[in-house]
Amino acid sequence: MNLSPKILKILLIVVLLGFGIGFYLQDLKHEESTAHAWKANRYNLDRFNKIMEYNKKMNSTNWRVLRDSIDQQLDTLMILRFRKEVDSMNNNQLEAHSDQVEVHASFGPQ
Repeated sequence: MNLSPKILKILLIVVLLGFGIGFYLQDLKHEESTAHAWKANRYNLDRFNKIMEYNKKMNSTNWRVLRDSIDQQLDTLMILRFRKEVDSMNNNQLEAHSDQVEVHASFGPQ
């Protein structure tokens, strides 16, 4: 293939335009993601500042109430976890029993 200087110039311009368009589109996406990140950081910073203000107001009475609340929530989570495990054990036992009944039924009366 014979590449004349005119074709090489056109190829160079097309490649440079491709890179330019790619950089431009990448920059647009970067600006969009940066805007979302700043918005999330502002939200997190507001939450952090509220926590710091609450922490400054904390005394032994507040801490006792908060600790009791945390303990109650943990107790609730433990109860829910226990119920979930018991339910899954019951389901497994029921499935095993139904499988056993199916096996007996397939072999006929015993």
